[in-house]
Amino acid sequence: MEAGGVADSFLSGACVLFTLGMFSTGLSDLRHMQRTRSVDSIQFLPFLTTDVNNLGWLSYGVLKGDGTLIIVNTVGAVLQTLYILAYLHYSPQKHTMLLQTAALLGLLLLGYGYFWLLVPDLEARLQQLGLFCSVFTISMYLSPLADLAKIIQTKSTQRLSFSLTIATLLSSTSWSIYGFRLRDPYITLCDCRCPTFPESLPA
Repeated sequence: MEAGGVADSFLSGACVLFTLGMFSTGLSDLRHMQRTRSVDSIQFLPFLTTDVNNLGWLSYGVLKGDGTLIIVNTVGAVLQTLYILAYLHYSPQKHTMLLQTAALLGLLLLGYGYFWLLVPDLEARLQQLGLFCSVFTISMYLSPLADLAKIIQTKSTQRLSFSLTIATLLSSTSWSIYGFRLRDPYITLCDCRCPTFPESLPA
C-alpha cells in the first residue's frame, strides 16, 4: 500500500475513533438517568440536535459514497436516538420534549424533500446538502458559549464535561485534516471553526 493510502486509512480511522469516543460520552448521562430514574440537570436539546446533525451528515456521506462519514454518523445517530428515548422515558416534561423532537424532525423531512425532489442535479444536491450540514454543525458547536457565561459567573467548570471537551477537540481536529485531505470544503468548514475554542474552555 502506498504511503498516501496508509495515511488516508489512518486518518479515516482517527476520525471514526475520536468521533465515536465523543458520542459515547453520553453513556455517562444514560447511566445517570437509569440509576437515578430522573434527568436532573441533563439537557435534552444537545442529544436532539446531534441526532439531526448525524442524520444530515449520513445523507451527505451516502450521496458522496464516503464510508467514513457513513460509519460515524450511523453509529452516532443510533446512540443519540438511544439517549433521546431514555430521556423521554425518565423526563416528567415529555410534552415539551416531544414538541421539540417533532419540530426538528419536521425540519429534517422538509430538507430531505427539498434536496431529493427539488434538486435533481446530483452535484448541486451534494453542494447544497454539504453547505446545510456545515452551517448546522457550526451552530450546534457554538452552543457551549451559553455555558461559558455560567462558567464565568460561577467560576466553576462543573457544567462542562472534561472528557467531552477532549473528545470534541480530537474529533474536530481529525475531521478538519480529513476534509482538507479530501479537498471537501464542507467537512473542512464545519470543523475548521477553531477546534481549540469551545472545547478548550475548561482549561
